[in-house]
Amino acid sequence: MNTNNPVKLLVVDDEPHIADLVATVAKYEGWQAVTAGSGEAALREASAFHPDIVVLDIMLPDLNGFTVLDRLRESGTMVPVVFLTAKDGTADRIAGLTRGGDDYLVKPFSVEELMARLRAVLRRSTGPAWQHSVLRVADLSLDEDTREVRRGDRLVTLTPTEYELLRYLMRRSPGVLTKAQILDHVWEYDFGGKSNVVELVISHLRRKLDTEAEPLIHTVRGVGYVVRQAAR
Repeated sequence: MNTNNPVKLLVVDDEPHIADLVATVAKYEGWQAVTAGSGEAALREASAFHPDIVVLDIMLPDLNGFTVLDRLRESGTMVPVVFLTAKDGTADRIAGLTRGGDDYLVKPFSVEELMARLRAVLRRSTGPAWQHSVLRVADLSLDEDTREVRRGDRLVTLTPTEYELLRYLMRRSPGVLTKAQILDHVWEYDFGGKSNVVELVISHLRRKLDTEAEPLIHTVRGVGYVVRQAAR
C-alpha cells in the first residue's frame, strides 16, 4: 500500500445496507471504497480495484468467504482480509484465521470497531517506518525494508499478521514473550479469552518455517513463546 494515496477498501457482503454503511464510513475517513454482494463479484472487484484491505462476509449467496479468500491467495495477492461472521462460534473464527485471514468480527458489529480493526491490520501490513535492518536468528532472516522472510535460501510468504508476530518475536529474541504481550502488540486489543488466535498464528508460522529445518519457534510452558536456537 502506498501511504501517500487513500486506502482502497473492498467490502463484500450480500446485505447491501451493511456493505453501503461500511463503505460510506470509510469514505468519510478519506478512503476509497467499493462493494460487492457475492463471491464472484468480489473476485472481479479485487482484480479491477486492487484493494489494500478487504472486509469479507463468510456467508455469501454463491462462493463462501473462505473460498473467496482461497481464490485471492491462489491469484498471488496477500491483501489483508477481515472476516465478518454471523456466528459467534469458535469454528468460524478458527477457520477464518487458519485460511489466512488477518482478523474477524462477529455480527452484529459496531462500524467504529470495524474501522479500528481495519486500521490496526493496515498498520501490521505496512509496518512502521523502522530504520532499515535485517533481523536474524540462526538461518532465519527478516528484512524490515523489503519485508522478505527467508529460512536459509527459501523465501517464505507470510500474511501481514504472521509477519508482524514473527518480527516481534525476532526483535525480542532470545527473550520470551507472553500471550498477553503478543496480543497487545500485534492485535492492539484483547480477545477476552474467546480465541486461541495466538496459538493459531504460531502454528501457521511453525508450518511455514520449522517443518523442513531445525525448529526455531519454541513454547515455554506457562510463559509464552520465543524464537531462538535450541540449547545444545
